[in-house]
Amino acid sequence: MALLLQLAAFAGLLLFVRLSGLQPAPLLGAALCGSAAALLSRFAGMAGWWWLIQFLFPPALVLTLTLDISPGFFLAAFLVMAAVYWSTFRTQVPLYFSSPKIWRALEPLLPPPIPDKRFTFIDLGCGIGGVLTHLAQVRPDGRYQGVEAAPLPVLLSWLRIKLGNHNNCSIQWGDLWMCDLAQYDVVFGYLSPVPMERLWRKARQEMRPGTLFISNTFAVPGQPPQQIHAVDDLHHSTLYIWRM
Repeated sequence: MALLLQLAAFAGLLLFVRLSGLQPAPLLGAALCGSAAALLSRFAGMAGWWWLIQFLFPPALVLTLTLDISPGFFLAAFLVMAAVYWSTFRTQVPLYFSSPKIWRALEPLLPPPIPDKRFTFIDLGCGIGGVLTHLAQVRPDGRYQGVEAAPLPVLLSWLRIKLGNHNNCSIQWGDLWMCDLAQYDVVFGYLSPVPMERLWRKARQEMRPGTLFISNTFAVPGQPPQQIHAVDDLHHSTLYIWRM
């Protein structure tokens, strides 16, 4: 959508130049193009922060071209961004990092220790594995599984697990919607508002009675949690907790 609106704004600028005979300076033309794209974004119903991005993009592009930076730099930056954000455009779930205070807040929510018995925990969209490795260290009686769609975070999480010698952890590169939640005693996710309703339906269908479903920051529309735990971290996070 953003790209189409930028192209529409650029086409409008070209039409204006042709009809008026004026030749604005490149930076002024870029500012006009950005203004038009921001206005179109507003009419298209895009979020307010997109308006600023749309306005700044053409001038930033013109200024960047004046720096004569090697194209290889942009290719490398694109590949890194693709490896990090991968299918964000499809899932609408960006890469979020849970804070260490969230890691510690999860500890008392885990099942109580039972001799010779392991509980199971899954982190949906585990990023670089902070939650998994922390809990694996403080509660070694659990088995921890992470699933992540973006390849670079998967690699970093795998290295973190291996270098930390967390034998009770594993990481899976794939789609969280393909996971069978019936296997787990605790399901944790830090996603975005977009998939929460769908994820709730999946959890209700698959999770066993008595198991815990925990969402960091994002509530399920129309489903009041049994517990709410506010966390005093940088983002003022909140844990929403449902017992299935």
